[in-house]
Amino acid sequence: MASPESRSWHFLTSHAQVLLCLQRNPRVRLRDVAETVGITERAAQRIVSELVEAGYVQREREGRRNHYVLDRSVPMRHPSQLNHEIGDLLDLLQPEERLETP
Repeated sequence: MASPESRSWHFLTSHAQVLLCLQRNPRVRLRDVAETVGITERAAQRIVSELVEAGYVQREREGRRNHYVLDRSVPMRHPSQLNHEIGDLLDLLQPEERLETP
């Protein structure tokens, strides 16, 4: 039997994984998001831009870095989950502690 790591699909999309990274560390570099999620830095930039455009994330400039603020009240996108806010999913998957870098 193949190990879970060798399979080609995952339960969470890259968008969900990126949201989790931004919640865990609102000042994270996109290079680190890409490494954590297992995508390219360009894909991480595209996903964050899509999340910003859809209203899930606000990007604020702080000096040379970005600070990301999640709007946890935005509904999930799939018709089956429209009655759930994205914060519900993040709460299920994210430990209470959050890391921030100065």
